[in-house]
Amino acid sequence: MAIVGAVVLLITLVALGGYFLYRSLPGNTAAGAPDAAGTAADARSDATEMGTLHIRVTGGSSDVLVRVPGGEVVTDTTMRRGEHADFDQPELDVTIGDPAAVEVYVYGELQDISGKEPGYSFSVEPRDPA
Repeated sequence: MAIVGAVVLLITLVALGGYFLYRSLPGNTAAGAPDAAGTAADARSDATEMGTLHIRVTGGSSDVLVRVPGGEVVTDTTMRRGEHADFDQPELDVTIGDPAAVEVYVYGELQDISGKEPGYSFSVEPRDPA
């Protein structure tokens, strides 16, 4: 009986370890949980506190791919209504699956991408120090 208990404990610990390892990987923590009180007005009022790139899903859902040019994929996920993500890297390549479903802020300024084609891609350049 003790061996069965030890095996169950071992399986539980391995499963929990795998779960927390998965959650710690880049791209699995960037999207925030739905914010019931979050509105476009809230996003605009927080614009001065945003990092380089802020994405908020206002429609149903959208695929979001953010990567450092020529390098690391920061996130590659499907974001759902109410979720948001912030990125602080100074230079990013971004692809938005459904531009009409998201609000995109670059350095706190709303970018109007709602009329763009699905799979719209753009780059975020480093801000001029001026």
